[in-house]
Amino acid sequence: MPTDNPQFLVRLARTPEDVTGAQRLRYRVFVSELGGDGPMVDHAAGLERDSFDAHCDHLVLIDSTRAAPEHVVGAYRLMRTEQAEKAGRFYSEAEYDLAPLKSSGRTLLELGRSCLDADYRGGMAMHHLWQALAAYVLDHRIEVLFGVASFHGTDIDSLAGPLSLLHARHLAPKALRVRVRDGHFQRMDLMPEEAIDRPAAMKATPALIKAYLRLGGCVGEGAFVDHAFNTTDVCLVMDTEQMNARQRDIYTKARTP
Repeated sequence: MPTDNPQFLVRLARTPEDVTGAQRLRYRVFVSELGGDGPMVDHAAGLERDSFDAHCDHLVLIDSTRAAPEHVVGAYRLMRTEQAEKAGRFYSEAEYDLAPLKSSGRTLLELGRSCLDADYRGGMAMHHLWQALAAYVLDHRIEVLFGVASFHGTDIDSLAGPLSLLHARHLAPKALRVRVRDGHFQRMDLMPEEAIDRPAAMKATPALIKAYLRLGGCVGEGAFVDHAFNTTDVCLVMDTEQMNARQRDIYTKARTP
């Protein structure tokens, strides 16, 4: 998918170099920047990878001025229901009980491993990725998008404000309310709503989570503290039927030649 900037191209990964480029980008962001790790992370080669990569579609933003595998400067990992069945489960099922979504009869898409190279943040790079994602959603008739999104760090006390705000203002309706699995449940209602410093809580909320909320997204019940990745995760859920008019405009533009 061409963009309005000839330097950039967004497409589904179609070569091993594209996938390697996404994994190298993920290493820079999730391991080098955020301190994450995992059983299949290749520190010698600088690759963040796992067993789900082979079953997913990888949406990549390519800077045509850079040589492979450093050409990938933005990425999303996409998993539809039929791909999850081949993989054995959705990635986020390790953290959340997805029964409300899986029993809904609606078409699902899990979003994961969203990242941008540090040099490309704050510009139009994420917009290009989102337009391509919108086209993918329409092509596959996706009705519900979901996936874990992360706060950096595992100190729950320091995240009490933003987690409490998410629980108070953005909790998913019961029909879509996934829940952290038993044994890992971290409550999010850590303070009463009237005690939340809303501006400070929003400032402490990662940009990606705020973007999903602006588009009509909501969160599941409970947070998951991921010590391996040095994050505190929430599960975001977005019903495409409930998206606001602005988001529908983005989808329309994504399909305009």
